[in-house]
Amino acid sequence: MDLLRQLRHVRRHWWVVLVTVMVALGVSAFLTVRAQPRYVASVTFFVTTPNQGVTDAYQGGLFLQQRVKSYADLLTSDRLAQSVVAENPVGLTADEVQRRVSTSTEAGTVLLRASVTDTDQTRALKVTETLAAKFVELVQKVETPPEGKAPIKIEVVSGPRVSSSPVSPQPVRNLTLGGLIGLVLGVGLAILRGVADVRLRDSAGLQRATGSPLLGEIPYEGSAKSAPLIVGDAATSSRAEAIRKLRTNLRFVDVHEPARVIAVTSALQGEGKTTLSCNLAIALAEAGWRVLLVDADLRRPKVDEYLGIDAGVGLTDVLVGDVQVGDVVQRWGDKSLLVLPSGSAPPNPSELLGSKAMADLLLALRESADIVIIDTAPLLAVTDGVVVAVQADGALMVSQQGRTSRTQVAAAARSLHAVSVRLLGCVLNMAKMPKAEAYQYEAYRVVAAETPAVPEERTAPPRHADGVNGVSDRTQELTRLPR
Repeated sequence: MDLLRQLRHVRRHWWVVLVTVMVALGVSAFLTVRAQPRYVASVTFFVTTPNQGVTDAYQGGLFLQQRVKSYADLLTSDRLAQSVVAENPVGLTADEVQRRVSTSTEAGTVLLRASVTDTDQTRALKVTETLAAKFVELVQKVETPPEGKAPIKIEVVSGPRVSSSPVSPQPVRNLTLGGLIGLVLGVGLAILRGVADVRLRDSAGLQRATGSPLLGEIPYEGSAKSAPLIVGDAATSSRAEAIRKLRTNLRFVDVHEPARVIAVTSALQGEGKTTLSCNLAIALAEAGWRVLLVDADLRRPKVDEYLGIDAGVGLTDVLVGDVQVGDVVQRWGDKSLLVLPSGSAPPNPSELLGSKAMADLLLALRESADIVIIDTAPLLAVTDGVVVAVQADGALMVSQQGRTSRTQVAAAARSLHAVSVRLLGCVLNMAKMPKAEAYQYEAYRVVAAETPAVPEERTAPPRHADGVNGVSDRTQELTRLPR
């Protein structure tokens, strides 16, 4: 995984980093408040011996540096701790005194420092004073100089003294360290969460999963739930503009073999395929195309609810031969948009959609409209969507960002490729639109709204061999289709 993808995971899961840092800071603050203040009392010794001559001074210095290391161990010995407790009882045992004593030496010198850390400032000072006195006494007792040599001399050159402020806890250091630890853990958790998250998060992942080009990204809008169609005020929204971009891209997917019968499907239910089918049909009709929208989701039809039409009689009744298609096709609005609702709920949708009657119907509809949009069932739920897509010129797969997993989308695409369905492309629905892009569109839309409208030359839609252009003529032609 490259660095850029890891940064995307961190940016997407920024709240994980924030929560982790806040928790780490909270824990650090809690431990800092609950910790007892600790004070340090220290004393510094200077180890020396009288000597004569430069040579003796050099050799004596090397000797004393070696002895200082031994004296450091002596300061933390249990024998010295017992002497301190016996000399000045301060409520501590010899083991407790021993644990509180620490030593340090400076390389190349004969200085030795002893420190006593305690929660009681006065007790730390008393222990240090007694420790210094007993240490000097003990060294004088155990060190017996060779005959003719001067004895080793230990002097206190600094202290004993105790710090006026506690050395721990240190709020600034603790909070800074806690924040850094929280930041590292948060970034790690964000990356781990991003790697473990198999849901679709961007258009690149959708393209890789389907192996098809991205034809559109439909941005998320809160108003789409109550007003799903791109009509009225929604016609100037960024969602409507994205549908128009999809319309343009779809028309130029293959200029040599344009798709006139398009099956719109998805991997799972609730990804917005029906809404997209309706809006795409509306956008195509606005551009002057004669569009027929067919609701082929016979199990859970929704086209009639979105468009507000009667779905009592429709596709099912045409396929079983009860009515002619021209009798049930309904005009929607003032656009060149015809709608064939689902009709009665059949007991065998898959068999009905895969019948010869369905193939004959699509062949007739192809000759009666410029573009036929078919809303089909989800691919992973039932086989209806595949059955319809096989008979169409191509399929358009819709996936909702953050809901469908890459595995599910890939499985849906494989089900289409397995029967040699032409997958025209994919659409990422309810995509998160960058704020900068949304701002640019809104700013441009306002300017465009304030500019006087100028008549725009529109390219006429393709004419059929019979030369008939009117929607009403096409409706009459649908009545002559075979039963």
